[in-house]
Amino acid sequence: MNQAIHQKIASWLEGNFDTATKEEIRSLQANQPDLLEDAFYRNLEFGTGGLRGLMGVGTNRVNKYTIGMATQGFSNYLLKTYPNASISVVVGHDSRNNSRFLAETTAQVFAANGIKVYLFEALRPTPELSFAIRQLQCKAGVVCTASHNPKDYNGYKAYWNDGGQLVPPHDKNVITEVEAIQSLEEVKWTGGDALIEIIGAEIDASYIAMLKTLSVYPEVIAAQSDLKIVYTPIHGTGITLVPKVLEAYGFKNVHVVEEQATPDGNFPTVAYPNPEESETMRIGLEKAKALNADILLGTDPDADRVGIGVKNHKGEWVLMNGNQTAVLAFAYMMEARRAKGIAAPNDMVVTTIVTTEMINEVARQNEVNCYNVLTGFKWIAELVKEKEGKENYIIGGEESFGLMIGDQIRDKDAVSAVALLCEMAAYEKNKGKSLFDKMIELYMQYGFYYEHLISITKKGMNGQQEIAAMMEGYRKQPPTEIAGMKVVTLLDYQLQVSTNLQTGVQTTIQLPKSNVLQFVTEDGTKISARPSGTEPKIKFYFSVNSVLPNREAFDEVYAHLQNKINNIIAAMQLN
Repeated sequence: MNQAIHQKIASWLEGNFDTATKEEIRSLQANQPDLLEDAFYRNLEFGTGGLRGLMGVGTNRVNKYTIGMATQGFSNYLLKTYPNASISVVVGHDSRNNSRFLAETTAQVFAANGIKVYLFEALRPTPELSFAIRQLQCKAGVVCTASHNPKDYNGYKAYWNDGGQLVPPHDKNVITEVEAIQSLEEVKWTGGDALIEIIGAEIDASYIAMLKTLSVYPEVIAAQSDLKIVYTPIHGTGITLVPKVLEAYGFKNVHVVEEQATPDGNFPTVAYPNPEESETMRIGLEKAKALNADILLGTDPDADRVGIGVKNHKGEWVLMNGNQTAVLAFAYMMEARRAKGIAAPNDMVVTTIVTTEMINEVARQNEVNCYNVLTGFKWIAELVKEKEGKENYIIGGEESFGLMIGDQIRDKDAVSAVALLCEMAAYEKNKGKSLFDKMIELYMQYGFYYEHLISITKKGMNGQQEIAAMMEGYRKQPPTEIAGMKVVTLLDYQLQVSTNLQTGVQTTIQLPKSNVLQFVTEDGTKISARPSGTEPKIKFYFSVNSVLPNREAFDEVYAHLQNKINNIIAAMQLN
């Protein structure tokens, strides 16, 4: 352990930290020195989205002190940005262990700085916080959550006055202010209790009323009100609002997975509270199968991601991936609005650079403007803000099981997504079909696009360096061929350059800088490499496509596309 880490530990043992914190440090010194080193070897980074990390003592952990210092930095930036204005913020939290305590700590520091705080009375979905910022005309907001991470994690998502997460220049400016806080003595911890106002039911009612306006075919829901829905909140915040929203939409046959209905930060029935994981959805799938349901839906702990299960063409229950879910939702919002005569000539949709190209094709054939932005809903929200008054935003989404429907919420929202997906299932059932039938029809019409994602985790102090080295290797020596396919285009979003590898011609990428590389082959296959912004991971996204001539060819083409991706993974030595 180097001297700098020793000095950090000593400053916590000698400083104005609580007794329990000091006792925990001494226990780690005696029994787990490696964990103690990891807890102090760096300061937990306040990234462009906020904080996320393991809970515990130390500068590299989520705890009262790191959250307090982050909030003081955020407060300082707000006070500098609005020097002569009254400033208010919204603070919320999810079901994770310590989330309420961290939210109250955040509220107290804001209030001690003279900032009005609207604090949710109890856990609520993250998207409701985004809505509340706009509803209450606040300057910013914070939700204490680590989204879909394992139980040992927590975090802090920071929002701006439009209800979206921080984007330039505010993200970097807040980071600068947070990094300037060097000691506890700079943090105002108490003294503003009178500025904290508890909110809850009235915001819930406004939020639900707004979500009802997103429905395209309420008359179809009325005809299919007995659609058999199974829903699991996976021990998270979805239980507070999803059943109420489904009831408000008119669905009368909703079955909540009782084993996962109670909010619990230990997530006792799952190892990883993420609806992307098949094991996480297992109990819900079993219930859906036993009830012969029409659709299964699951939301993550802060209810911004949604996973769905449906019966396939063989009558077997399967989980749809995030790209399939997004395609279904985008196609519905474009096709159904047009069929009903409510589509506008300036309708627009937004997706991200690592999401399926199929969305672009659906938009093209429906003559709807489709924009591609960097990964993350903050960029979708930023584009919506830029296009306000010029184009009519209807839906945005990305492959990570997130959708943002309508412009009253500026972050991904699993609550509205659940309602919309159930409406879609009702719409297809009214025609004697399932959502899987619809998916096959979409593949036949727009092309059979198939995607796969691999995440490689590099933990510990060397993890980030290993990931950086991988990216640098790809950047300096990009592959000219992958699995027998010639690479024709290299897109480097960090350098903001697209290079035609056959002609050498370069064009500028008109997006902010981001550490993403994409390789496009001669047949339209796309491989993306992207380090995670919140976890020590590097993600590889694979997208292949083919023609689906008819329904009967589904299994054959599906197997071909799967095999193609497996060959790519093997060729890149990622398995």
